[in-house]
Amino acid sequence: MFGFDTLEPLTLIAILFAFVVGITVHEFSHAWSALLLGDNTAEQQGRVTLNPLSHLDPIGSIGVLVIAVFGFGIGWGRPVPVNPSRVRWRQRGLAITAIAGPVSNLVIATAFVIPLRIVDTATVDPNIITIATTMVLVNILLASFNLIPVPPLDGHKILVGILPNFWYQYLAPLERYGIGILLVLIMSSFLFGGSILRAMYEPPFQALSSLMLG
Repeated sequence: MFGFDTLEPLTLIAILFAFVVGITVHEFSHAWSALLLGDNTAEQQGRVTLNPLSHLDPIGSIGVLVIAVFGFGIGWGRPVPVNPSRVRWRQRGLAITAIAGPVSNLVIATAFVIPLRIVDTATVDPNIITIATTMVLVNILLASFNLIPVPPLDGHKILVGILPNFWYQYLAPLERYGIGILLVLIMSSFLFGGSILRAMYEPPFQALSSLMLG
């Protein structure tokens, strides 16, 4: 997926580090944006912090390890609790809170890609290039995957928030079945071959990767 030999120790460490940073900042951004929009639910649970221990999910972290070692799988952080009744502008506010996560990952990717584009990489330690490139690719991956418009991913919340109010009554209730829908998509990939989820996130992933890294 990343174009690296994932069995190299440095690459493994770089991928794990990038996921930890990316997931932490992603979930923090959800919590912080919700607080700015009037909902302090996440703050009361200690989620407005950049401490990874507050955002990493034990099972999801194992999934991240599988991705780092084998190059496929699914991992996740602890979902940030948001109370819709407290968020300013209701579904529009929820969409802002949702998009804050993927945007934060793109900000991280941009922060690491700028040095790669302005320096002569031939004069830089290859290990540093590997770490920086991994940070870019992993965060693009996190942004692209989370923008899939399927619950419980951020893309679904964004879709609900930007569509006319008419659609809210039909799309919002799907959130309660989000994990089931995601599991069906994952199982379908195993049963019928290929990857439905990958087909959804790969186009933006490839486009953003090409745009940033050339």
